[in-house]
Amino acid sequence: MIRNSFSILQGVGDKVERRLWANGIRSWDDFLATDEISFFGLARKRLYDEFLQEAALHLDQEDEQFFAKALRGKEHWRLFPSFRKYAVALDIESNGFMPAQGGYATIVGLYDGTEYKVLVKDRDLTRENIEQELSRYKYLITFFGSGYDIPFLNQTLGVKFNMPHFDLSFAGKRAGLQGGLKKLEDQFGIQREDAVKGLNGYDAVKLWKAAKRGDAGALDLLITYNRCDTVNLFVLAEQLYGMLRDRSGIAAVRKAACAG
Repeated sequence: MIRNSFSILQGVGDKVERRLWANGIRSWDDFLATDEISFFGLARKRLYDEFLQEAALHLDQEDEQFFAKALRGKEHWRLFPSFRKYAVALDIESNGFMPAQGGYATIVGLYDGTEYKVLVKDRDLTRENIEQELSRYKYLITFFGSGYDIPFLNQTLGVKFNMPHFDLSFAGKRAGLQGGLKKLEDQFGIQREDAVKGLNGYDAVKLWKAAKRGDAGALDLLITYNRCDTVNLFVLAEQLYGMLRDRSGIAAVRKAACAG
């Protein structure tokens, strides 16, 4: 999808992007192969040519930092197929308070499509360990991480995030869906382990309190709850990416071109 995206160009929004697609310019290669585009001046076209050539080079080099800066945050979903093999889903649980009221992360879960890793407070949950884990990846997936997980970890532990970020909460709204993670899971038929079906964030807080009192079973259940959250983010990302791609209009343009 990213090679079909012209919203990466400064001054180009959804309407202009669709206009380019409708005029047969459906990829960066198409754009570069076209000498003139009627609704761009020649100087502007040359600047765009140079930028797309640079973008293509950085994409070939799998340079996520270039795209984290060049692409508007709400468009980072377009990078999902290109960086999927370097993606990690992240989800945190907390003690129920915000940082200013003494809040802290109790566990941080990470899942890369194959392996689930959990960091637990008072065991191995530190800024250094989180950042070490994140350094293995180039693309972040969360559910409302922009509003909660990322600022929470930044404020309480100083963790810094600078990779492209696919926030599924905002992606879901953009795709016309309503509700939190568990409601979207239900809509897409994404299952959870029986042991944690029906549990919510408040239950996670209670489980942590029990774990602090020495209840090892409560900690195991909390980790299971977080694992389901984190693993299911990857599954949901696949679904929402497909919906956003179709809503962008590129799929219809390709279909019409094939039919023609």
